[in-house]
Amino acid sequence: MTQTVTVQVERREKHPFYHKVITRRKKYMAHNPENQARSGDQVMIEETRPQSRNKRWKVKKILKKAVVELIKPDLIEEKLGGKE
Repeated sequence: MTQTVTVQVERREKHPFYHKVITRRKKYMAHNPENQARSGDQVMIEETRPQSRNKRWKVKKILKKAVVELIKPDLIEEKLGGKE
C-alpha cells in the first residue's frame, strides 16, 4: 500500500428536520502513482477502474501542499525544560 493515500472529503449540508448545518465526512482510498501526495496535502481525485478491493479513485493533481515545519532537537529540550 505504498502507492495509496486516504482522502477525506467534507461537505456541509442542512439537516432536513432540525435545519442545523452539519458536516459530513467520507474517506476514499486513492491511487498515488508517483508517491507525490503527502499527509495534509489537498488533492483532486478522479474515478477510475478498480485498482484493488477498496481503491476506485486516483490522484489527479495536488492542489495545495501541506506546510511542514522542522524543529531542531535543542529547541525541543529548551521548551520541555530538559538539559540546562
